[in-house]
Amino acid sequence: MDMYSRLEPRPEYLSFELALAARKLVEEVMLVKRGEHVVLTGDTSSDRRVIEATAQAVAAAGAHPVVVWYETLPGASMEPPRPVAGAIADADVWIEFAVSYLMHSDAFRAAMANGCRYTNLTAMDVQMLVATVGRPDFQGVIRLGKALVALLEAADEVRITSANGTDLVGRNGDRPINLRGKPAEKPGETVMLSGQISWNPLEETQDGVLVFDGALWPPDELGLLRSPVRCTVEKGVVTKIEGDADADTFRRWMESFDDPNMFRIAHWSLGFNPGVLAPTGRIVEDERVFGCVELGIGTKGAWIGGEPWVAAAHTDGSVLGPSIYLDGVAIEENGRYVHPDLVTICRDLGVAGY
Repeated sequence: MDMYSRLEPRPEYLSFELALAARKLVEEVMLVKRGEHVVLTGDTSSDRRVIEATAQAVAAAGAHPVVVWYETLPGASMEPPRPVAGAIADADVWIEFAVSYLMHSDAFRAAMANGCRYTNLTAMDVQMLVATVGRPDFQGVIRLGKALVALLEAADEVRITSANGTDLVGRNGDRPINLRGKPAEKPGETVMLSGQISWNPLEETQDGVLVFDGALWPPDELGLLRSPVRCTVEKGVVTKIEGDADADTFRRWMESFDDPNMFRIAHWSLGFNPGVLAPTGRIVEDERVFGCVELGIGTKGAWIGGEPWVAAAHTDGSVLGPSIYLDGVAIEENGRYVHPDLVTICRDLGVAGY
């Protein structure tokens, strides 16, 4: 994975801030209750300090932390070693830190069916947990998310453009708009790092050009993009991938599965975590660059709305500095929200530039 390196190996690095962020994650986001069994999974690419701090926060909350370490798998969404699947299948809460995450695997689906509350924090390191969970106003970010959801729910046509050549249109129809960064309140609920909403417009209405220019992962050879990856989208399916070396890598990886579902658009997302101002190559963070647009391709989960499907894998890529038009009216221009309700919330959050 190509990522910006910022790993500070000293155990004391941001240690006080890390403890507070882990407590916030456990108590305010995952809503861990006394007596619950909380499984924390990490692979040999994970930041051990983050998992240790989270385990301590779980114990302090009166719950039972169970830490499961395993080898780094060759790719995301693969089936884990059998004991890992057994642990998450019996968890009340599962917090996933593995770089080669298990979301969208059969083991993941079994855990969700058993009522586990889950969050995917793949590649989370100390800096990311402090910047994206510990420091932001969680309720304020939720307020911004709810405002974006309300605007999307009131609109039908969504058009996304950017200076890099992106010009993608879709119609929402009756599809739900999902606030992903929220407290894990229900059994079997999947929540994500705060600062994201997701939905999938009616597949047959998704047409245009999508140009990833921030991050794109998997495949493992990518992460931070060195050159744009241009995708032609017709009726919700990527029909052409063009560009330089990164596009060639991405096309070969997509074609390697020989799976038509790998080319289907799975979700559209908007990122708005105030702690993320630029991509780093860590996809869970890159999806939430403030003001970015992110699209997922491949396996589509049932929670998105509309027909779910399973593909050989799932990948996510981001578009930086987009403009977003809802039924022809701009709510964001060149990466800056311009709708007055959104501007007010951004000012309350103290986001730079508002």
